[in-house]
Parts: sequence; C-alpha cells; structure tokens
Amino acid sequence: MVNSIFDYYKPLIEDRIDYLLPETEAAYNEVVKAARYSLKLGGKRIRPIIMMEFCRLFGGESKDALDFAVALEMIHTYSLIHDDLPCMDNDDFRRGKPSCHKAFSEDMALLAGDALLTEAFTVAANAMANDSMKIKAVATLSQMAGFSGMLGGQVIDLSFVKNPPDLDSLCDMYARKTGCLLRAATIIGAICGGANETEITKADLYAQKVGLAFQIIDDILDVTADPELLGKPVGSDDKNQKTTFVGLLGLDGAKAAATKLTNEALEIINGFSGDTENIKALTSYLLDRNF
Repeated sequence: MVNSIFDYYKPLIEDRIDYLLPETEAAYNEVVKAARYSLKLGGKRIRPIIMMEFCRLFGGESKDALDFAVALEMIHTYSLIHDDLPCMDNDDFRRGKPSCHKAFSEDMALLAGDALLTEAFTVAANAMANDSMKIKAVATLSQMAGFSGMLGGQVIDLSFVKNPPDLDSLCDMYARKTGCLLRAATIIGAICGGANETEITKADLYAQKVGLAFQIIDDILDVTADPELLGKPVGSDDKNQKTTFVGLLGLDGAKAAATKLTNEALEIINGFSGDTENIKALTSYLLDRNF
C-alpha cells in the first residue's frame, strides 16, 4: 500500500518542482543548478506527501496543498545542504551521491541553500489558496523553520559538543530540529483541507509524536543500516561522539521508544473521522523503514 502512495504523489511533486524551479541560462545559472541538484537528489518526499494526505483527510484535494508541499521540501533541502557543509556535519555524501558542496563548491552550496529557503516563501506566497490560508501557511513555515523551530534545534545540537545532553534535552532538541518540519506538514495540510482549530491541534500532536519517532529510527539506522540503502556511511554518530537515543537507551530501548510514540500517533489518527488508511500506512512505514 505504501508503494502505491509514493507512486501517486511523487510524480506530482517532482513535476511541480520542475515547473517552479526551471533550468536557467541566466548569470546565476550555477546556483540554480546546485539547488536543483540537491532538490532532485532522490528524497522520499515524506513531508510533502504527509502534508497532502492531511489536506485530503479534512476534505481538500492534493492540489490544494501542492505548492506549500513543494515550499516545505525546499526548506527541508536547504537544511540538508547546510547540514552537510564542512562548518556543520562535514558530510561528503547525501542519498548515495556527493553532497552539494562536493558536487559544486562550498560557497555555491551555501548560496544554493539560501536560495531554496528564500524561494520557498515565493512559492508559498503564490500558492493557489485564499489569502487567509496563505497567511497561516507562511506563518507556520517561518515559525517551524526559524529560531524556535528547526534552526533553533540545530543551534542546540551544536551546543551539545561541549555539553552532552540528557534524554530530556535530546528530545527537546530533536523536537525542533527534526520534528518541526513534520509539524509544518500536518498543520498546513490540515489548514488547506479546511480543518477546525481542534483538528489542527490534534494533527500537530500527531506530528510531534511521529517526528520524535522518526529521529529515533534515524539514530538506530546509523548503527544498523546497510550503507548502500542508507546512501551514506553508517556509524558517523559514534565516530563524531554524538549523543543519540541509541547511546542513551540502547538499541532495544530506542526501538521500544519509537514504537510507543508511533502507537500514540496512530491513536490520534484513529480519532479522525475521514479516510485515514494512507496516513496510518505512512506512519507504520516510518517506524519500519530500513533507510
């Protein structure tokens, strides 16, 4: 079932990305090429798909959330480009291919990330939605990507180099760094589908559970995954002496924590009256994925 969900949504997303970020022969062609390179590097498009599914859950159509979904993927991609830079995680590979700064150059990768973040708000502002929805969506994107969201989480993560975190601090950091863009996906999807405030709050709570479970599985995969499937070397967390959920809880404890969070997320989904089968399938997939 999950494969059919990806097969339906991914072509919509890829086609819209191609339309919104076309090839160019302008003087700034190199930065567009670098941005396209990373944006088209073969991601699963989890966040856009979840956004469009939440839109559908509350009575909208996938096209109602599509441009916001592309904007969110642009923001996610910018964060990956910057995460890979030598001044941050210094990763040479992303999804089995050279990172942006390796395929182009460090300065061009930095600018490509900046460009994608900026262009995301152009895409969101021009989305096919009424003004009220656009204001709420843009506000959500900026909040979840900014100081108190993903970017703030990255800053907190950097502070852990000198001050290793306990479990609560690790959860807070990843709730921001990893969880906030998933929260943006469900909140904006719900807004586009016409959900009421109570439903939006429940959708947000679902994403908080799934976001933390997602990161726990990432930590597990850094220990257990096949590097060929993962698209990058495993064991980097241990090599870089990073505190992880596996380090604090052990493999079995981390898996149990991810399973508990996933089950709590599924309970929230069961409280919605619409067609939740696709979201349930995606939720279970995120727990059981091997890359």
